[in-house]
Amino acid sequence: MLYISIERSKQFFIVIVGLVLIPLASAQELFTQEVTPTTMAYELRSVPVIDGEVLSDNAWSVVTPTGGFSQVRPEEGQPSTQKTEVFLGYTEESLYIGVVAYDTNPDGITFTDARRDSSLEDTDSFQVIIDGLLDRQNGFIFGTTPAGLEYDAQVVNEGASSGFRGSSGGINVNWDTTWEVSAAISDIGWSAEMEIPFSALRYSNEDVQTWGINFQRNIRRNNEITYWAPLDRQYNLNRVSEAGYVEGIRAPSQQFLQFTPYALSSSSRGGSIISGTENNEEYGFDVKYSVTPSLTLDVTYNTDFAQVEADDLQVNLDRFSLFFPEKRPFFLENSGQFAVGNPREVELFFSRRIGVGAGGAQLPIDGGLRLTGKVGENTNVGLIGMRTEGVTGIASENDFTVARVSQDLPNRSSIGFMYVERDGDGSVLNNKGDDYNRTFALDGRWGIGDETLITGWAASTDTPGLSGRDGAGGINANYVSPEWNISAGYSQVGENFNPEVGFLQRRGFRKYTAGIRRSIRPNNLWGLHELRPHVNYRGYWGFDGFQETGYLHVDNHWEFDTGMEIHTGMNFTQEGVREPFEIVDGVTVPAGEYEHEEGQFVFWTNQGAPLSINIRSNVGGFFGGDRVNVEPTLRYRSGEKFSTEFSWSHSDIDLPVPGGDFEVDLARLRLSYSFTPRMSIQTLVQYNKRDDVVATNLRFAWLQSANAGLYLVYNEVDESGLGAPRRDAQQFIIKYSRILDLFN
Repeated sequence: MLYISIERSKQFFIVIVGLVLIPLASAQELFTQEVTPTTMAYELRSVPVIDGEVLSDNAWSVVTPTGGFSQVRPEEGQPSTQKTEVFLGYTEESLYIGVVAYDTNPDGITFTDARRDSSLEDTDSFQVIIDGLLDRQNGFIFGTTPAGLEYDAQVVNEGASSGFRGSSGGINVNWDTTWEVSAAISDIGWSAEMEIPFSALRYSNEDVQTWGINFQRNIRRNNEITYWAPLDRQYNLNRVSEAGYVEGIRAPSQQFLQFTPYALSSSSRGGSIISGTENNEEYGFDVKYSVTPSLTLDVTYNTDFAQVEADDLQVNLDRFSLFFPEKRPFFLENSGQFAVGNPREVELFFSRRIGVGAGGAQLPIDGGLRLTGKVGENTNVGLIGMRTEGVTGIASENDFTVARVSQDLPNRSSIGFMYVERDGDGSVLNNKGDDYNRTFALDGRWGIGDETLITGWAASTDTPGLSGRDGAGGINANYVSPEWNISAGYSQVGENFNPEVGFLQRRGFRKYTAGIRRSIRPNNLWGLHELRPHVNYRGYWGFDGFQETGYLHVDNHWEFDTGMEIHTGMNFTQEGVREPFEIVDGVTVPAGEYEHEEGQFVFWTNQGAPLSINIRSNVGGFFGGDRVNVEPTLRYRSGEKFSTEFSWSHSDIDLPVPGGDFEVDLARLRLSYSFTPRMSIQTLVQYNKRDDVVATNLRFAWLQSANAGLYLVYNEVDESGLGAPRRDAQQFIIKYSRILDLFN
């Protein structure tokens, strides 16, 4: 058996940091500077009919199409295997985009889930990113598939805030706006037309404008990704600083006012309701107003999120806090502007602290406002003010304030400040004067060349009764090239650091991280597309020198041309448990130091196929005993209408303590059927075997536009288990909202 002591953990860290710093210090790669491509937008004489039939619509006859896409995969730098033409036009009210995705094998076109904002990774698709303010860091993405799916997302700081509040891939897919798209498949391939109102975009006041723009086309059967403005393979569409340009846009002086009222009726029984059925009606509204073309004010009253998908069930097999991602649209919009700290570990503002109590219980939100955007060309501002109602004996009435200012600097750099405050009325503990919490933070980014980015932050908190050791901070350096991904970082959190409106996984630690990964694309080797050998390390120490966690990961990813992928790795772990903790009911892990090794295996088939499988497994030591963890996932789809996903997480644990031989099982079933891209029904059923809990979330949505429309929601949490008579909590909700554009 191989054991890694505290000293050896430090030695591993020093070795990895050496591997990191040497390439960083010596990397001077030769490259050929490519000319940034430029295209034109044309004023249209007539409005296109949004039916996907681009070539037969005379409205596009005045437009010279844009083409010349190049691959980043599978053959980096080579022309796309299929021709793509993009048509750009505008009227007084909207930007129009037409795409003709030629395909010599129309029967091979792949299209999957047609629900709004479904993933575009495993389907033929087209996306455009628009940087209307030309700040080369931020933008909006609009995308579609041959099924006419509506996909829109927001990119902030080129996606550098990836992971905060649970965002995926560095973009906020929960950003929704009002626009229209339609697609059609024909014997030449497929085509699509988009109508994007200027009110959905942010841009300057100039009469004739130039915007940043790039296009992406995916051809799924070839695992092919192509861009109009060429990118190196380590980047994706988020790389706004390397987007091309579109000239000649005459956009109107922007002014819009959207009013979105809603009405809701719910019927609940069980749970906290002692007897009978409780009926409730709610009314509220949201307002969106353009203060300037680049600054937007959102106001919400009696805020409700009944249509949001339920949280995933989790089981905590450690002594640190679990992370549940934010899913509420109001808080996810422009959330990247407020991302400071370390994702999922130390987030200085975590919006789930507003309106969500212990165990995910909803706390009423009276209302609030959010002001976000730019002042001038380079100053980003963000302001959030919210009020939540008090709940007798559970939560005080609270006012929340978040203020954020950051200044863009050249080459992806910036410096900023953030202030976060909770001010309570003291009604629960009768402590009005001491019912508050404040967080102060500075952060910055420094881009060096095209490949290196250094980020850092520092913060302190003000909490009554806590003084001293209330600071935190971190710094991270990352070098990314087509062949290498190298990183090193340090962070620390004081014992009394207490961001109550943030997320803190643990406190009182120093953390060191380092990693190095090589990307290799072999020629004609076993059908391999790419090999990614890598080593990552993270270690946590208390301020007394006691190591609480050590994790050394040695792995290689084997990615095949077919889309199949295999990961073969080893993990060397160390856990320093200061105090005994209960890992599950009735089973206690004693204090001590635990050093283990485990094998890690990951396998998945082509995720673009109608039937795909994903398996993840860890086998090895665990808190002085053994653990076998297997997590299979099965996905099936039928065209663009029906998709399903079934996953099971099974852990067989054997610890040398009383009751230490136990199992933990979590099952999850997702079903989705799309009647149209705007009408769908979704079901999420979850089962926790150990606690014998079944949770069901059923949602029917008929969208008018963006995320407004008719929702029917059924929720049930049944703690009597599978096959037993239903009891506990059931809830049925009907909600209707509508976006009213008061200036159009």
